[in-house]
Amino acid sequence: MSTIYRRFSLVFNSTLLILLACSFASAQQPVVSTSSAPAKKNLAVLLVTGGCCHDYEFQAKAMQLAAQQKGIPIDWTIVNQGGKGTKAMIDLYKNPKWFEGFDVVIHNECFADTDDEAYIRSITKPHFEGVNAVVIHCAMHTYRSAKIDDWREFLGVTSRKHDHQARYPVTVTKEDHPIMKSVPKGYTSAMDELYIIEKVWPNTTVLATSKSDVDKNDHAVFWTNQYGKGRVFGTTYGHSNDTFSDKVFLDTLVNGIMWAAGK
Repeated sequence: MSTIYRRFSLVFNSTLLILLACSFASAQQPVVSTSSAPAKKNLAVLLVTGGCCHDYEFQAKAMQLAAQQKGIPIDWTIVNQGGKGTKAMIDLYKNPKWFEGFDVVIHNECFADTDDEAYIRSITKPHFEGVNAVVIHCAMHTYRSAKIDDWREFLGVTSRKHDHQARYPVTVTKEDHPIMKSVPKGYTSAMDELYIIEKVWPNTTVLATSKSDVDKNDHAVFWTNQYGKGRVFGTTYGHSNDTFSDKVFLDTLVNGIMWAAGK
């Protein structure tokens, strides 16, 4: 599948914001208008997406709009490769400098059956050396078939399965963390899957949990991880378009992007 590269600063007028907010699903390519240059350099964000099971075009547009609504100037590069299956080795990572020039890389891909160790390490090594990241939902099950743990250590959690879709109450465990400032008390997720967390890695700080209806255990749903020199923010929520229409989730996701970028 061909690479889709879209690099732009998100500067929308108010009419376009209203139209996009009302019609994510039918929206076409985001329209970009220009205005005076911001005083500070825009964040450079690479979004890697594609694979099984989710509406990645909708999710990408939702992230872009959420950042714009919070007034965060971002230059987005979006790479959607690998088709819609569970196994792919995408062209992006064939470039040994795939990560250069970005403040944050967002992993929102879903390739559970890809298990090539050299390929996986070509992704994790730059993060260990200092490339900051955000990991969303099925990124936790990506490379699930691999025998090595490099990807799971990078994520900060190990997960291989999920519970049914439901609206899960979210318990914030680090109320003073800047990522969680948008989550109100008593918040309940949109309809989404709860991922079962088998292991929380040593450098991971759990920010919030949700309780499984099946095993009755609390499972991390928002967290941070220090992977070598790289800062990682993660969430297991993000399956449904309902979640990517939920303002609390989107604001928290944008907070996580900013935190990962050191902002």
